[in-house]
Amino acid sequence: MRMRYSVLAVAAVAALALSGCVDNSTAPKDDGPSVNVGVDAAAVALLPAKIKDAGKLIIGMDPSYAPNEYKDDAGNPIGWDVELADAMAAKLGLKTEYQASSFDKIIPSITGGTYDIGVSSFTDTAEREKAVDFVNYFTAGVQWAQPIGKKVDPANACGLTVSVQATTYEETEELPAKSKACTDAGKAPLTILKFDKQDDATTAVADGRANAMSADSPITQYAVSKLKDKIELAGDSFEDAPYGIAVDKGSKLTKAIQAALQSMVDDGSYGKILDKWGVSNGGLKKITINAAANG
Repeated sequence: MRMRYSVLAVAAVAALALSGCVDNSTAPKDDGPSVNVGVDAAAVALLPAKIKDAGKLIIGMDPSYAPNEYKDDAGNPIGWDVELADAMAAKLGLKTEYQASSFDKIIPSITGGTYDIGVSSFTDTAEREKAVDFVNYFTAGVQWAQPIGKKVDPANACGLTVSVQATTYEETEELPAKSKACTDAGKAPLTILKFDKQDDATTAVADGRANAMSADSPITQYAVSKLKDKIELAGDSFEDAPYGIAVDKGSKLTKAIQAALQSMVDDGSYGKILDKWGVSNGGLKKITINAAANG
Protein backbone atom coordinates (compact mmCIF):
# COMPACT_ATOMS: atom_id res chain seq x y z
CA MET A 1 0.00 0.00 0.00
CA ARG A 2 1.34 3.46 -0.41
CA MET A 3 -1.48 2.07 1.53
CA ARG A 4 -10.47 -0.53 7.47
CA TYR A 5 -11.95 2.46 8.18
CA SER A 6 -15.27 4.21 8.48
CA VAL A 7 -16.17 6.60 5.71
CA LEU A 8 -14.01 9.60 6.42
CA ALA A 9 -15.60 12.16 8.69
CA VAL A 10 -14.45 15.26 6.88
CA ALA A 11 -16.67 18.14 5.85
CA ALA A 12 -18.26 18.31 2.43
CA VAL A 13 -15.88 18.98 -0.46
CA ALA A 14 -16.41 21.25 -3.44
CA ALA A 15 -18.43 19.90 -6.37
CA LEU A 16 -16.51 18.07 -9.07
CA ALA A 17 -16.23 19.20 -12.66
CA LEU A 18 -18.74 17.69 -15.05
CA SER A 19 -15.98 15.57 -16.56
CA GLY A 20 -15.90 13.52 -13.38
CA CYS A 21 -12.21 14.20 -12.80
CA VAL A 22 -10.99 14.14 -9.24
CA ASP A 23 -9.53 17.36 -7.87
CA ASN A 24 -7.98 16.96 -4.46
CA SER A 25 -6.70 20.52 -4.36
CA THR A 26 -9.93 21.55 -2.64
CA ALA A 27 -9.58 21.00 1.09
CA PRO A 28 -12.41 20.14 3.45
CA LYS A 29 -13.44 22.84 5.85
CA ASP A 30 -10.79 22.92 8.52
CA ASP A 31 -11.07 24.45 11.98
CA GLY A 32 -7.30 24.37 12.49
CA PRO A 33 -4.97 21.89 14.15
CA SER A 34 -6.59 19.18 16.24
CA VAL A 35 -4.07 19.47 19.05
CA ASN A 36 -1.42 21.61 20.64
CA VAL A 37 1.46 19.56 21.97
CA GLY A 38 4.34 20.42 24.23
CA VAL A 39 7.99 19.55 23.76
CA ASP A 40 9.04 16.14 25.04
CA ALA A 41 12.52 16.55 26.52
CA ALA A 42 13.29 12.82 26.45
CA ALA A 43 12.51 12.65 22.73
CA VAL A 44 14.51 15.81 22.03
CA ALA A 45 17.54 14.25 23.75
CA LEU A 46 17.54 11.52 21.09
CA LEU A 47 17.83 13.95 18.16
CA PRO A 48 21.00 14.00 16.04
CA ALA A 49 22.85 17.25 16.67
CA LYS A 50 22.54 18.27 13.02
CA ILE A 51 18.73 18.11 13.11
CA LYS A 52 18.49 19.80 16.51
CA ASP A 53 20.73 22.66 15.38
CA ALA A 54 18.76 23.10 12.13
CA GLY A 55 15.54 23.44 14.13
CA LYS A 56 13.44 21.81 11.45
CA LEU A 57 12.64 18.59 9.64
CA ILE A 58 12.76 18.61 5.84
CA ILE A 59 9.98 16.24 4.83
CA GLY A 60 9.50 14.64 1.43
CA MET A 61 5.83 14.17 0.54
CA ASP A 62 3.70 13.40 -2.50
CA PRO A 63 0.66 15.60 -1.71
CA SER A 64 -1.79 13.87 -4.06
CA TYR A 65 -3.21 11.24 -1.73
CA ALA A 66 -6.26 12.71 -0.02
CA PRO A 67 -7.23 12.57 2.76
CA ASN A 68 -3.79 11.48 4.00
CA GLU A 69 -1.71 14.19 2.35
CA TYR A 70 -2.81 16.66 -0.33
CA LYS A 71 -3.02 20.41 -0.96
CA ASP A 72 -5.44 23.13 0.07
CA ASP A 73 -6.58 25.95 -2.23
CA ALA A 74 -3.38 27.86 -1.56
CA GLY A 75 -1.18 24.89 -2.42
CA ASN A 76 -0.21 24.14 1.18
CA PRO A 77 -0.01 20.54 2.43
CA ILE A 78 -3.03 19.32 4.37
CA GLY A 79 -4.35 16.00 5.66
CA TRP A 80 -4.14 13.82 8.73
CA ASP A 81 -0.61 12.70 7.87
CA VAL A 82 0.42 16.37 7.75
CA GLU A 83 -1.20 17.18 11.09
CA LEU A 84 0.44 14.14 12.65
CA ALA A 85 3.87 15.08 11.30
CA ASP A 86 3.49 18.70 12.47
CA ALA A 87 2.58 17.57 15.99
CA MET A 88 5.39 15.00 16.04
CA ALA A 89 7.88 17.70 15.05
CA ALA A 90 6.51 20.00 17.78
CA LYS A 91 7.15 17.26 20.33
CA LEU A 92 10.77 17.41 19.16
CA GLY A 93 10.91 21.21 19.32
CA LEU A 94 11.20 21.39 15.54
CA LYS A 95 9.41 23.07 12.65
CA THR A 96 8.39 21.24 9.47
CA GLU A 97 9.39 22.07 5.92
CA TYR A 98 7.51 20.06 3.29
CA GLN A 99 9.05 19.35 -0.09
CA ALA A 100 6.60 18.13 -2.76
CA SER A 101 7.89 15.15 -4.69
CA SER A 102 6.71 12.30 -6.85
CA PHE A 103 6.23 9.28 -4.63
CA ASP A 104 8.96 7.16 -6.20
CA LYS A 105 11.64 9.82 -5.61
CA ILE A 106 11.12 10.29 -1.88
CA ILE A 107 13.15 7.34 -0.59
CA PRO A 108 16.11 8.03 -2.94
CA SER A 109 16.03 11.65 -1.76
CA ILE A 110 16.22 10.50 1.86
CA THR A 111 19.16 8.19 1.23
CA GLY A 112 20.79 10.94 -0.83
CA GLY A 113 20.48 13.47 1.99
CA THR A 114 17.96 15.86 0.40
CA TYR A 115 15.13 15.04 2.83
CA ASP A 116 15.40 14.19 6.52
CA ILE A 117 12.31 11.97 6.44
CA GLY A 118 9.47 10.87 4.17
CA VAL A 119 5.85 11.19 5.29
CA SER A 120 3.69 9.95 2.44
CA SER A 121 1.60 6.93 3.49
CA PHE A 122 4.51 4.55 2.98
CA THR A 123 3.68 0.92 3.57
CA ASP A 124 6.54 -0.64 5.50
CA THR A 125 7.79 -3.58 3.41
CA ALA A 126 10.87 -5.77 3.75
CA GLU A 127 12.07 -4.55 0.36
CA ARG A 128 11.84 -0.88 1.31
CA GLU A 129 13.58 -1.60 4.61
CA LYS A 130 16.70 -2.46 2.62
CA ALA A 131 17.02 1.27 1.85
CA VAL A 132 15.44 3.06 4.83
CA ASP A 133 14.13 2.48 8.33
CA PHE A 134 10.45 2.96 9.15
CA VAL A 135 8.80 4.33 12.27
CA ASN A 136 5.42 2.59 12.20
CA TYR A 137 2.49 4.78 13.21
CA PHE A 138 -0.71 3.48 11.54
CA THR A 139 -2.30 0.36 10.01
CA ALA A 140 -4.13 0.44 6.68
CA GLY A 141 -5.59 -2.06 4.24
CA VAL A 142 -6.08 -2.38 0.52
CA GLN A 143 -9.53 -1.55 -0.84
CA TRP A 144 -10.95 -1.62 -4.36
CA ALA A 145 -13.55 0.58 -6.04
CA GLN A 146 -15.69 -0.17 -9.09
CA PRO A 147 -18.06 1.75 -11.38
CA ILE A 148 -21.56 2.12 -9.96
CA GLY A 149 -23.62 -1.04 -10.54
CA LYS A 150 -20.72 -3.25 -11.58
CA LYS A 151 -19.75 -6.38 -9.67
CA VAL A 152 -16.01 -6.70 -9.17
CA ASP A 153 -14.49 -9.25 -6.82
CA PRO A 154 -10.88 -8.36 -5.91
CA ALA A 155 -10.25 -12.03 -5.16
CA ASN A 156 -11.45 -13.10 -8.63
CA ALA A 157 -10.39 -10.35 -11.02
CA CYS A 158 -8.64 -12.27 -13.81
CA GLY A 159 -8.86 -10.47 -17.14
CA LEU A 160 -9.88 -7.12 -15.65
CA THR A 161 -8.15 -3.77 -16.08
CA VAL A 162 -7.27 -2.27 -12.70
CA SER A 163 -5.97 1.29 -12.26
CA VAL A 164 -3.41 2.13 -9.62
CA GLN A 165 -0.85 4.73 -8.61
CA ALA A 166 2.62 3.75 -9.75
CA THR A 167 5.19 2.53 -7.19
CA THR A 168 2.58 1.90 -4.49
CA TYR A 169 2.29 -1.48 -2.77
CA GLU A 170 -0.78 -2.15 -4.90
CA GLU A 171 1.16 -1.64 -8.14
CA THR A 172 4.39 -3.39 -7.15
CA GLU A 173 3.10 -6.31 -5.07
CA GLU A 174 -0.66 -6.79 -4.75
CA LEU A 175 -1.73 -6.63 -8.39
CA PRO A 176 1.26 -8.51 -9.86
CA ALA A 177 0.65 -11.33 -7.36
CA LYS A 178 -3.02 -11.48 -8.30
CA SER A 179 -2.14 -11.48 -12.01
CA LYS A 180 0.38 -14.29 -11.57
CA ALA A 181 -2.20 -16.36 -9.71
CA CYS A 182 -4.50 -15.92 -12.70
CA THR A 183 -1.93 -17.03 -15.27
CA ASP A 184 -0.80 -19.92 -13.06
CA ALA A 185 -4.42 -21.10 -13.13
CA GLY A 186 -4.56 -20.78 -16.93
CA LYS A 187 -6.69 -17.63 -16.82
CA ALA A 188 -6.21 -14.19 -18.34
CA PRO A 189 -3.86 -11.85 -16.44
CA LEU A 190 -4.86 -8.53 -14.96
CA THR A 191 -4.09 -5.45 -17.01
CA ILE A 192 -2.44 -3.02 -14.60
CA LEU A 193 -3.13 0.58 -15.63
CA LYS A 194 -0.51 2.74 -13.89
CA PHE A 195 -0.65 6.49 -13.22
CA ASP A 196 1.76 8.86 -11.51
CA LYS A 197 -1.07 10.41 -9.48
CA GLN A 198 -3.83 8.69 -7.52
CA ASP A 199 -6.36 11.22 -8.84
CA ASP A 200 -5.76 9.95 -12.38
CA ALA A 201 -6.13 6.32 -11.31
CA THR A 202 -9.48 7.18 -9.74
CA THR A 203 -10.65 9.06 -12.82
CA ALA A 204 -9.84 6.03 -15.00
CA VAL A 205 -12.51 4.04 -13.15
CA ALA A 206 -15.03 6.86 -13.30
CA ASP A 207 -14.66 7.30 -17.08
CA GLY A 208 -14.62 3.59 -17.91
CA ARG A 209 -10.99 3.04 -18.86
CA ALA A 210 -10.57 0.66 -15.91
CA ASN A 211 -12.88 -1.98 -14.42
CA ALA A 212 -11.67 -1.16 -10.92
CA MET A 213 -9.00 0.64 -8.91
CA SER A 214 -6.91 -0.49 -5.98
CA ALA A 215 -5.53 1.84 -3.30
CA ASP A 216 -5.14 2.17 0.44
CA SER A 217 -8.49 1.97 2.21
CA PRO A 218 -8.63 5.62 3.40
CA ILE A 219 -7.84 6.81 -0.12
CA THR A 220 -10.41 4.57 -1.82
CA GLN A 221 -13.14 5.55 0.62
CA TYR A 222 -12.36 9.23 0.18
CA ALA A 223 -12.39 8.88 -3.62
CA VAL A 224 -15.79 7.18 -3.47
CA SER A 225 -17.15 9.99 -1.30
CA LYS A 226 -16.13 12.50 -3.97
CA LEU A 227 -17.43 10.50 -6.93
CA LYS A 228 -20.33 8.67 -5.31
CA ASP A 229 -22.47 9.04 -8.44
CA LYS A 230 -19.82 7.26 -10.53
CA ILE A 231 -17.89 4.78 -8.37
CA GLU A 232 -18.52 2.62 -5.29
CA LEU A 233 -16.59 0.31 -2.99
CA ALA A 234 -15.89 -3.19 -4.29
CA GLY A 235 -15.93 -5.28 -1.13
CA ASP A 236 -14.15 -4.75 2.17
CA SER A 237 -10.53 -3.86 2.83
CA PHE A 238 -7.92 -6.59 3.14
CA GLU A 239 -4.16 -7.14 3.61
CA ASP A 240 -3.76 -4.81 6.57
CA ALA A 241 -0.19 -3.53 6.86
CA PRO A 242 1.72 -0.77 8.69
CA TYR A 243 2.39 2.73 7.48
CA GLY A 244 5.81 4.06 8.34
CA ILE A 245 7.70 7.35 8.39
CA ALA A 246 10.81 6.74 6.29
CA VAL A 247 14.18 7.67 7.81
CA ASP A 248 17.70 7.12 6.49
CA LYS A 249 19.03 3.67 7.39
CA GLY A 250 20.68 3.63 10.79
CA SER A 251 19.94 7.28 11.62
CA LYS A 252 19.54 8.27 15.28
CA LEU A 253 16.56 10.32 14.13
CA THR A 254 14.50 7.10 13.95
CA LYS A 255 14.48 6.65 17.73
CA ALA A 256 13.67 10.32 18.29
CA ILE A 257 10.64 10.14 15.99
CA GLN A 258 9.51 6.92 17.64
CA ALA A 259 9.72 8.56 21.07
CA ALA A 260 7.85 11.67 19.94
CA LEU A 261 5.01 9.68 18.39
CA GLN A 262 4.77 7.38 21.42
CA SER A 263 4.53 10.47 23.60
CA MET A 264 1.60 11.61 21.44
CA VAL A 265 -0.10 8.22 21.81
CA ASP A 266 0.35 8.35 25.57
CA ASP A 267 -0.97 11.90 26.02
CA GLY A 268 -3.93 11.42 23.65
CA SER A 269 -2.91 13.97 21.02
CA TYR A 270 -2.29 11.22 18.45
CA GLY A 271 -5.82 9.86 18.89
CA LYS A 272 -7.38 13.31 18.61
CA ILE A 273 -5.83 13.85 15.18
CA LEU A 274 -7.00 10.48 13.87
CA ASP A 275 -10.49 11.08 15.31
CA LYS A 276 -10.73 14.44 13.55
CA TRP A 277 -10.10 12.83 10.16
CA GLY A 278 -12.21 9.72 10.77
CA VAL A 279 -9.35 7.23 10.55
CA SER A 280 -9.01 6.16 14.19
CA ASN A 281 -9.60 2.49 13.37
CA GLY A 282 -6.07 2.41 11.98
CA GLY A 283 -4.47 3.85 15.09
CA LEU A 284 -1.79 2.08 17.12
CA LYS A 285 -1.08 1.91 20.86
CA LYS A 286 2.60 1.15 20.40
CA ILE A 287 4.89 2.92 17.92
CA THR A 288 7.38 0.45 16.47
CA ILE A 289 10.33 0.39 14.08
CA ASN A 290 10.60 -1.77 10.96
CA ALA A 291 7.48 -3.83 11.61
CA ALA A 292 7.78 -5.63 8.26
CA ALA A 293 11.02 -7.25 9.37
CA ASN A 294 10.28 -7.48 13.08
CA GLY A 295 6.56 -8.20 13.02
